[in-house]
Amino acid sequence: MAYLPSKIKSPQSWKNKPQRKKINQTKLFLINLFQKILKKANFAMKISQFLPKRRKGKIDFKKILFYAVVLILIFFLAGSISGLAIFAWFSRELPDPGKILDRQIVQSTKIYDRTGQTILYEIHGDQKRSLIELKDIPEKVKWAAIAIEDKDFYKHHGFDLRGILRAIWVNLARGGKIQGGSTITQQFIKNSILSSEKTYTRKIKELVLSYQMERKFTKDQILQLYFNEIPYGSTAYGIQSAAQTFFGKDAKNLDLAEGALLAALPKAPTYYSPYGSHKEELLGRQKYILDLMVEQGYITKEEAEEAKAIDIMSRIVPRRENILAPHFVMYVKEILTEKYGEKTVDQGGLKVYTTLDLDKQKIAEEAIAKNIEKNVEKYNAYNAALVALDPKTGEILAMVGSKDYFAEPEPEGCKPGLDCRFEPNVNVAIRLRQPGSSFKPIVYAAAFQKGYTPETILFDVVTTFKTETKDYRPNNYDGKEHGPVTMRAALAGSLNIPAVKTIYLAGISNVLDLADKLGYTTLTDRSRFGLSLVLGGGEVKLLEHVAAFGTFANDGSLVKTQVILKVEDGKGKILEEKKHEEKKVFEPQIARQITSVLSDNAARSFIFGSKSPLVLAERPVAAKTGTTNDWRDGWTIGYTPSLVAGVWVGNNDNKEMKRGADGVYVAAPIWNSFMSQALANSPVEQFPAPAPSGATKPILSGKIEGETTVKIDKASGKLATELTPPTFIEEKIYRDLHSILHYVNKDDPNGPYPENPAADPQYTAWEEAVQRWAKEQNYTTETPPTEYDDLHVLSNQPTIKIVSPENNVTWNNRNISVQVQASAPRGLGRVEYFIDGKLLKTVFHYPFNLNTAIPNSFKNGFHALKAVAYDDIDNSNSDEISFNLLAPKLPPSISWLSPRDNSSFYSSFFPLTFEVLISDPEEIAEIHFYYKDSNPHLIGAIFNLSENPLTIKWQDPPEAGTYEIYANIIDKEGNSYQSQKISLTIL
Repeated sequence: MAYLPSKIKSPQSWKNKPQRKKINQTKLFLINLFQKILKKANFAMKISQFLPKRRKGKIDFKKILFYAVVLILIFFLAGSISGLAIFAWFSRELPDPGKILDRQIVQSTKIYDRTGQTILYEIHGDQKRSLIELKDIPEKVKWAAIAIEDKDFYKHHGFDLRGILRAIWVNLARGGKIQGGSTITQQFIKNSILSSEKTYTRKIKELVLSYQMERKFTKDQILQLYFNEIPYGSTAYGIQSAAQTFFGKDAKNLDLAEGALLAALPKAPTYYSPYGSHKEELLGRQKYILDLMVEQGYITKEEAEEAKAIDIMSRIVPRRENILAPHFVMYVKEILTEKYGEKTVDQGGLKVYTTLDLDKQKIAEEAIAKNIEKNVEKYNAYNAALVALDPKTGEILAMVGSKDYFAEPEPEGCKPGLDCRFEPNVNVAIRLRQPGSSFKPIVYAAAFQKGYTPETILFDVVTTFKTETKDYRPNNYDGKEHGPVTMRAALAGSLNIPAVKTIYLAGISNVLDLADKLGYTTLTDRSRFGLSLVLGGGEVKLLEHVAAFGTFANDGSLVKTQVILKVEDGKGKILEEKKHEEKKVFEPQIARQITSVLSDNAARSFIFGSKSPLVLAERPVAAKTGTTNDWRDGWTIGYTPSLVAGVWVGNNDNKEMKRGADGVYVAAPIWNSFMSQALANSPVEQFPAPAPSGATKPILSGKIEGETTVKIDKASGKLATELTPPTFIEEKIYRDLHSILHYVNKDDPNGPYPENPAADPQYTAWEEAVQRWAKEQNYTTETPPTEYDDLHVLSNQPTIKIVSPENNVTWNNRNISVQVQASAPRGLGRVEYFIDGKLLKTVFHYPFNLNTAIPNSFKNGFHALKAVAYDDIDNSNSDEISFNLLAPKLPPSISWLSPRDNSSFYSSFFPLTFEVLISDPEEIAEIHFYYKDSNPHLIGAIFNLSENPLTIKWQDPPEAGTYEIYANIIDKEGNSYQSQKISLTIL
């Protein structure tokens, strides 16, 4: 009671007065109104006396005016009587204004997790209230509140009729409940006696009580009551408590900048809280108030600019409370206050059961904490946020709005929204950030709806896109061109050029229509967006982005995002319960096509590799990364059929991270850590596969139209025949290459081929890019040959005959000699000798006879010896005999290929490489190499003889001198043989 002005009668005296007092007040109001009406009628009569008298045959304007005035007064009287009747009706059961001191029993509101077992946060009903007299509030602080809340406070009688009519008009136009237009008196009534419900009934009661209060109190008394009653948020009621809570000082010591900031809070204390996610909006409102004060004459322009220049947020006293999942809780509180009002949420004893899964929330917080320091050190990325929800129910299961709600901003003393790389209380999950390539699935879904398919071929070649303003020339992240690619590969590999082509084919308006249906609320100004929208040119909220991806996981149906399961009032009455709201956005086929692409690890491996963080071990998962220009934002969004999660990484002030801070490096590890743990104990779920596309054109089903592959004889350049040897056959692709616009009408891809493709405004530019690329790649556009190979013919085949030894000869020695007679019309090039189909040796010189040793790998017994003669273009012919081998094995040998015998080397040439050719490598187990002066020294050993010739390095040079080099060969039976020696001199 102490905060009431001293001249006001006690509330008890008000309560004891009979009900007829209100009736007398109504009568008095009616009498005053009738007096005003009669005065107006009398004034109208006086005016009529000055009008000219009616002349004969003339219109009597005097009488017309008189009747018009009377008619207007009748309507005015009827309306006034109706209004007074309404006034009297709503006055029947209203409390006396003295009820302002009869405070309701305050109860704390409790916010629970989804189990109802854990309290995430308790909004304490015990208000912080310190009373203050109006004279102790600085004048500029007082006028700051009046300037923004009620500039005509000292002129009206409790309510602003023009403001109310304006608010009614706006709300009727928007189809919502009445709001706005409240005076300071009304705000006091709303917060002290009535609820904050947004109904016309409550508004009328508020007007009645405001009128009554204005009759009882002076303006200064009402203003003092307002400053001591109004909620400023964070349990601070009244300006004295707010000053102590937010600035750690008494209200009498507030300066202009601080007073303007506090004046900004009462409109929506939770939304504008200095501890919340909307600090930029709070600062904007503070500056707006300062401008209003200049406009209304309370301060000078210089004073306003001086106050704006103050880093006011650095003066805010830090807050630390016992709270779990703080960003989620504050998001819930913001929703609650919008529905029920600050007073009910702060004091009404609500029980709020949320959708939060506390286990998943802890996993999310740990995943960010585990990875954020690495991001800071490696990429200058100081913050991260994560949202996870159930795509089948729309329930938010985890929400982390920053790396640490209770940490200090970085760098120390930074200005929020200007140069803070990290702001702890800002919930980035509900702030605007550019999504980069993570928006591409939305664009491809719009294209698939139109008839394009994951197999549709696009040319990934640098292309200049013609727009109404200026030319647009995007590039891929890797700076390369990949030629013809499918939409599957383009989306999976996040290629930019095909993505821009896709949004053109899909249509920007169609993409924005789809975004609206998917629940994006930030892409409404369509004039802002062009082709770059597909690369993340429009800001989105992480929460809405994750929910949109949930539509893909839920077979094309979007479930309304839910944060509250149930709300009970202090008496246990259920105020609201979750309702499942679901709508089909696109057909399941579209969702399954997108999921098929985003879960195809093989399709994205050419960019991301096969073992990227987008893969979950033994569990199908669909995922997409995103990175904005200059690496300001890194994203990863991914899902299974039952869980969808998204991660954002970056800096609050939108400063660039280090070059290379791609979403797959900064965000995907956090996402992978969360998903792996969150799904650890859940069954593996499979995605339903899409049906075949049923595309009607080759270009839509993965085939390049105008492309022909034929086998060509390299010697003649003509079509190969059965006589053309494989060594002279090449497959050659003949292409009449064109962009997709040559084959489809972009708005009806499965319809008829375009009669005039060049009519499309992008056709010329797309064609030029394709032809330029084809030329650079040496793609021929000539027509295939029609004639056949005339060089590989029977008449050009060589002749060959083995003249010695005879057929079925027996060889008792492995050193053999073979003589042949061979010739060819084009000249003989070589003769190849085979034993049992295995090449033994090739002879290139006349008379093409063979002198060699049969390797030990050929066992004793009958074998086939074949000699094949070739000319210069591999026309060939052969002769063959049999022989019986009855010979002992030859000792293994080494042929020194390099270095040569008697070579010299400086020690700077080391390490020195030896290359040797081994006979019968299949029979050898290991080889040891030595150099010898007076004693042998090991150079090295080879145990894997899969290659021939073999190489081994002599690492360290010996002292200057001449050395013998040799090898010790051990076969698989354990026998040891020494090779021939070579001599090397080290200088």
